Amino acid sequence: MGQDIREAVERLKRERDAVVLAHYYVPGETQDLADFVGDSFALARIASTCDASTVIMAGVRFMGESVKLLNPGRRVLLPEPSADCPMAHMVDPAFVGRCRAEEDDLAVACYVNSTAALKALSDVCVTSSNAVDVVRALPQRTVLFIPDENLGRFVAGQVPEKRVILNPGCCPIHRDIPAGSVAAERDRHPGSVVLAHPECPADVLALADVVGSTAEIIQAVEGSDAGDFVVCTVEGVGHEIARRCEGTGKRVHFPAPAPRCPDMAAITPEKVLACLETGSGEVPLPPDADAARAPLERMLELAARGGGAR
Repeated sequence: MGQDIREAVERLKRERDAVVLAHYYVPGETQDLADFVGDSFALARIASTCDASTVIMAGVRFMGESVKLLNPGRRVLLPEPSADCPMAHMVDPAFVGRCRAEEDDLAVACYVNSTAALKALSDVCVTSSNAVDVVRALPQRTVLFIPDENLGRFVAGQVPEKRVILNPGCCPIHRDIPAGSVAAERDRHPGSVVLAHPECPADVLALADVVGSTAEIIQAVEGSDAGDFVVCTVEGVGHEIARRCEGTGKRVHFPAPAPRCPDMAAITPEKVLACLETGSGEVPLPPDADAARAPLERMLELAARGGGAR
């Protein structure tokens, strides 16, 4: 990334009263342009408290929708409007309706990696960093977890007192991380620590020393005395790990093929600059905004009370 792009972005942020939020999965050069970098939970909290009139969300579409829902009076722009998350659409609304009709004591917990339309069908949102705490805090004994089956299965294992109904959805990038490649990478680096995102399938999680969100994986590497780490999540997270662990000699290894999200990879510094220059990629307030906002706000309220912040 050239210095001219960085300087132009900084100038335009001041002129447009804009703040740039970036997810850990976007390219490192894009993360370097951001005022705040974080996982979905951190960005949701930041978006609800920052006071800029324009928010550039360097992430995929559901993230832009969530920011707009929490900040309906602010302008929210996506540098790459076509960047989407396949998992965000992997729920049949009729399935949710059937579960509500069949279960007397049901809460619908919706992973924040979902469309606004799916959030509107839900009682509370969760992220990978707070899903266990939020589901445990719900008064209902039965929980329909949408859309990610792998995260839902992990939550069910951590909260055995609840009955968790799973939905057949997943993140294709995490789903396709091969357990054999994880084991081979671990064996190639004796003494390495294996860290996995709970969107990974069960056979990968079984190999992990640490299971956590992107933020928790980064913190675990930063706080560990080990020298080698096998990281089972999207490779963009390596940039923040390298930044925090500079000079420590810590080495991060990704299972082959390195997990890469093409949608996140499409969010380049050039597109952030173009977004600021032209005001392109504006996110409209989704239909049923009040219904979609309510589960997001409930998640933030639980976190503020200590029932979701980890």
